[in-house]
Amino acid sequence: MPTVDPTILAIYQSLDLIGVVLNGAIGGTIARQRNFDIIGVAFLALFSALGGGMLRDTLMQRGTPAAIAEPSYMGMAIAGGLIVMVIHLDGRSWELFRIHGDAVILGVWAVTGSTKALTYGMPWASALFMGMLTAVGGGMIRDIATGSVPSIFGGNTLYATPAIVSSATMVAFHAAGHDAVGMIAATTLGAGFAILAYWRGWVLPTSADWAPIKMTPAQLAKALKRAERKGAREERSRLNHE
Repeated sequence: MPTVDPTILAIYQSLDLIGVVLNGAIGGTIARQRNFDIIGVAFLALFSALGGGMLRDTLMQRGTPAAIAEPSYMGMAIAGGLIVMVIHLDGRSWELFRIHGDAVILGVWAVTGSTKALTYGMPWASALFMGMLTAVGGGMIRDIATGSVPSIFGGNTLYATPAIVSSATMVAFHAAGHDAVGMIAATTLGAGFAILAYWRGWVLPTSADWAPIKMTPAQLAKALKRAERKGAREERSRLNHE
């Protein structure tokens, strides 16, 4: 980590651990909805809470992933999953807490990932990717483990985009030599963006929005063949007239 005020680092470390518990609870909630046993709950909590950081550290190849080197991370992730087994977290209040809390953690983890990459001298593009991966990687692994299309692939309110914005902000402040200010600004911007996207229902356009196709693949193939034959006939007709 860059040299910043110890208070800021302490806040980040606290939010990091809170994020592990919260995302463990989110994974546990999904496991409970799928009627998984306690092993399934534990694994889904671990994937959800620690998957992004483990992917980041594995790709960076800078020693043992932090989630494994520090056993407390795994313990808190599993604790978050176990909480939802004994306490039924549901309803509007839980959803609002989850959405807003997760948005803050998204900003924190995006900054943590990008800062770690920058600390090891990686280029800005790599830092940008590592920040985003840290923030969304766990949810992506969790969705794949449950047989679902990862929610970040589209159809949901913006999530990966705020992570990219947060990472980019941190990279910019680091380049300017203001790491401490960047950690606060990037987290606030990313979290605020994610919360605003939730309340406004912002989503990215899908491929169908850009180039809608209302035919099946077989129909499209037939249409293309007809167009080719028509073009060939017109070309022969033009040559005959010449």
